[in-house]
Amino acid sequence: MQHIVIDAVDVPPTNSPADIVRPISKALGTNGVAINYFELAPGESFGFAYHRHHDQEEVFFVLRGTATFRTEMGEIQVDAGEVIRFEPGEFQRGTNHSSDRVKALALGAPRDSEDIEYLLDCTECSEETIHTSEVADDRSAVIIRCTACETETRQPITE
Repeated sequence: MQHIVIDAVDVPPTNSPADIVRPISKALGTNGVAINYFELAPGESFGFAYHRHHDQEEVFFVLRGTATFRTEMGEIQVDAGEVIRFEPGEFQRGTNHSSDRVKALALGAPRDSEDIEYLLDCTECSEETIHTSEVADDRSAVIIRCTACETETRQPITE
């Protein structure tokens, strides 16, 4: 058995635009599920881009506030006490469009997802295209690569 206090879990370096991300699964030592606690200030999002995990389903449980998710079916608001689930392969991005903080738990299974694609505007292609990602060898950034033209950009991992 493991027992933790969420506020006691350190906030590590991340490429998430959320100001607080606590890796609960690491603190609990889970093997099969990723659990992250998020706090989003107004305008922040869970991830830095509209994306999908081919190898992971994700569930977001909003504890406080309202998160708005961009989905393939349009925008969906998820209020405190509500949960939203994304199957592997479904594009999504959750953002706080309100003036209040959002607190939420994000759960993903299996725990370690590596097959992620992003739908981003490519500066070279001049349109929204699929991009892949990988962590730089020095772990200072995530390298984002357009699959259409191979253009690379770097998303810094901040502390």
